[in-house]
Amino acid sequence: MEYTEICKPFESLTVKELYAILRLRSEIFVVEQECVFLDADNKDLSCQHLMLYQNKELMAYARIVPAGLSFTEPSIGRIVTSAAARGKGFGKQLVLLAISNCIRLYGNKPIKIGAQLYLKSFYESFGFVVVGEEYLEDNILHVDMIRPVHTP
Repeated sequence: MEYTEICKPFESLTVKELYAILRLRSEIFVVEQECVFLDADNKDLSCQHLMLYQNKELMAYARIVPAGLSFTEPSIGRIVTSAAARGKGFGKQLVLLAISNCIRLYGNKPIKIGAQLYLKSFYESFGFVVVGEEYLEDNILHVDMIRPVHTP
């Protein structure tokens, strides 16, 4: 699997990168998952944006969120892969890179996510553990998970 990794702050995104991000998030979260929600939540402005491209097509994306914006801990959100990327390892690589970039940017601290419940086992494979009860967000069951500090 060949890809190009780009991670940059909002103000450094090109117009084409921003368009690709918003399109992918809308394709999956709004259209495929049938969730009507305000994706442009003003958090993007303070986040780093991790993109995985293959042949100039955005295959996977996540935003790296500083502590205090979504949770008290740094977090990873809007984790998404395109339909064309599924089954090719992009999701796993995206999460590994998101964790790595989160640590690079904010230090070796716990990382918290709000995970769709059906992906709980997937995130557990990266060291995330459930904290708290299940909750409904945009008509999809979610659970908060945290990845404790890992020592080498």
